[in-house]
Amino acid sequence: MGNAAPAGRPLDLIRPMLATPGEAPQDDGWAVEFKWDGYRGVAHCRGRDVQVISRNDLDFAGRFPELGILPELLHHRTAVLDGEIVALDDEGRPDFGLLQQRNKIGAGVRELRPSRPRIAYFVFDLLHLDDRSLLSTPYDVRRAVLAELGLPGNHAVQVPPTFLSTEPEDVLRVASQYGFEGIVSKRVKSRYEPGRRSPSWVKTPFRYTQEVVIGGWRAGQGNRAGRLGSLLLGAHDGEGGLVYIGHVGTGFSQAVLADLQRALERRERPTSPFAVEVPREHARHARWVRPELVGEVEFRQWTPDGRLRHPAWRGLRPDRDPSSVVLPPTS
Repeated sequence: MGNAAPAGRPLDLIRPMLATPGEAPQDDGWAVEFKWDGYRGVAHCRGRDVQVISRNDLDFAGRFPELGILPELLHHRTAVLDGEIVALDDEGRPDFGLLQQRNKIGAGVRELRPSRPRIAYFVFDLLHLDDRSLLSTPYDVRRAVLAELGLPGNHAVQVPPTFLSTEPEDVLRVASQYGFEGIVSKRVKSRYEPGRRSPSWVKTPFRYTQEVVIGGWRAGQGNRAGRLGSLLLGAHDGEGGLVYIGHVGTGFSQAVLADLQRALERRERPTSPFAVEVPREHARHARWVRPELVGEVEFRQWTPDGRLRHPAWRGLRPDRDPSSVVLPPTS
């Protein structure tokens, strides 16, 4: 992105910088933030126009119209903000399950009016302001300039705290008490690296999650007889093949099951989309689908044969492209 955006020319798209999983760094020179449980979005604001772009280049401005307040809060300045779209429960805590209430897989649904759950955009970085790119500016300076914008915290756009001189263990303890997802440590003198998973940002979650591609489903038994019982899940290997990593049959509400089944029935195909053979006990009576839907599961650990142990469904990830769902690196 250049240092200036000429009048009438849209801002160049900036893709989000990503954090590397790991333990929180213990040496000096790091700031710590809470890790928010939502959809990442980079807001490109110019005058009265705003786009909030997801990691797979969807514009979330229509899905979350609460964010239309951004131009007014910025006094119609040109700016690019990085943050997380979250749904807040009655106590003001982010809840990924509530965020799923804004997801509609049905064809033709493009926009929802503001409604419960309460949506907030937690802005934690500033990448461009007026005619100045801040990508090469150190993190601590970017945060200081963001603070100078004076965004108030009592509406849909909020600036969460950053802890510059607090031990990571203390921030982790607070995050745990409030039910947050974990923490992110950021090197205070690091530049912003668009689209890169950088060691300058380290995420330390409390629980394991994995993005998954849905490759098929099986009907259930009992009260789920004839209806969706479990999903067959995959992720891409280093060569782009979709590898089977297990199945999930828990964590669904009845409404989610019904919506998913309708979406999957529209995507049926006669053969398995997986590059490797699915175990016979899981492939029996499976209904295969085009691998177009991305979801997220929570799980206990990986098994020695590369399967998810005790996964539970968390929800769809419309902000992810199936090709971006990959197996974690092996140590």
